[in-house]
Amino acid sequence: MRVATLATEDDFDGWRDAARSLALARIAPADIVWQVGETPADLFGDEAEPDAQPGARFNVPRAFVDLARTAILHRDPERFALLYTLLVRLLTEPRLIDDHADPLVRRLEEMAKAVRRDMHKMRAFVRFRELDEAGAAPRYVAWFEPEHHIVRANADFFARRFAGMAWSILTPDLSVHWDGEALSFGPAATRADAPAGDPLEETWKTYYASIFNPARLKVGAMTKEMPKKYWKNMPETALVAGLIAGAQARESGMVEASHAEIGGNARIAWEALREEAAGCTRCPLYKPATQTVFGEGPVDASLMFVGEQPGDQEDLAGRPFIGPAGQLFDRALAAAGIDRGTTYVTNAVKHFKFEPRGKRRIHAKPGGPEIDACRWWIEQERVLIRPPLTVALGATAARSLLGKVVTISATRGRAQTLADGGECWVTVHPSFLLRIQDKAQADDEYGRFVEDLTAVKQRLAALTG
Repeated sequence: MRVATLATEDDFDGWRDAARSLALARIAPADIVWQVGETPADLFGDEAEPDAQPGARFNVPRAFVDLARTAILHRDPERFALLYTLLVRLLTEPRLIDDHADPLVRRLEEMAKAVRRDMHKMRAFVRFRELDEAGAAPRYVAWFEPEHHIVRANADFFARRFAGMAWSILTPDLSVHWDGEALSFGPAATRADAPAGDPLEETWKTYYASIFNPARLKVGAMTKEMPKKYWKNMPETALVAGLIAGAQARESGMVEASHAEIGGNARIAWEALREEAAGCTRCPLYKPATQTVFGEGPVDASLMFVGEQPGDQEDLAGRPFIGPAGQLFDRALAAAGIDRGTTYVTNAVKHFKFEPRGKRRIHAKPGGPEIDACRWWIEQERVLIRPPLTVALGATAARSLLGKVVTISATRGRAQTLADGGECWVTVHPSFLLRIQDKAQADDEYGRFVEDLTAVKQRLAALTG
């Protein structure tokens, strides 16, 4: 009997090295005991390392490596043996990994699926709390109880997502720490080692309560996506029972409530959302950009404008539509009789995408993945502002709002109904007008743009009475 000892519960590299040696030596799965403990001087304990058969070597499908790397994080103690059994079978059945009806393959795929789900839940439900240490630099600590051995594998995500702050995530398995430069891992912790709360939680609760929509309440779907076992470590879930209980009354109240009545809470929630967006790393554009450029305007605005992305000047100033396109936009608004100060102006993509050319930064069009990654922010802005009419300035904004690729020519000047019941009107982006070289054509297109904005003003008057 061979004993293969791995360093940790998630020691994929150790398992791979041991499995390779054992498989090359043609050791049967039933003749191996897999265990986790202190790394021994000899991977195989008191046994001599198995001798490979002369000239023995093998290759396995990449799909198996990917499956093994994920499934090995499952908490099932049989995972090491199951993966080795599949490896041995692949030596004689190379296409087995594609047979999803095979019981062994299916079981390991279900394990990998559970691991991926657990990793997603950790990313969604970790809540950091600030340590109260007088005179010390801010540090944040979170407590999380994973189902599987995912903490080490998930650490890089949190390092990227919260790169600008020092933090620790404590779990019953191990702890992970980020000092702003490097990750480190420590021993297991208890719930008592993490702080119970911090002052920012009240702001977060206000934001959460403000975006809770009783008209769309589906308790079953909510608890499926956010299982109750996670609630005890999330500050906002303390509100859930009360929000559910008062949903019917709130739904009736929403019909009668005016924006003025809820404006105070909406402003607090918007500020919390803007602060969260400042640390956004949902796509790689945050790396070269100076800062997140969030929307601006009154939170009770009845008219929202969505552009493409910030430009060079917006990136430096942190405000939308202040560069050449923004100045033309302001001129067109005035010509149409719209006061920009009464509107909410934002962008579909919150970071400046550019190509460096010498000392200049040249605008680069955002791609589909970047638009999709940033759509969450637009959705949250719309939830808070609740504008009856939203104008998409250009194709990028239209894709973000409508969730599909459209052409300006096919959608311009026609109302599109959004998922929340609001209307979306599509027109050109002001930068399009700046790129027209022929003066007569530029004047004509500017006139059409003003006509679009005038029609928007008239439609808004009809919608709001």
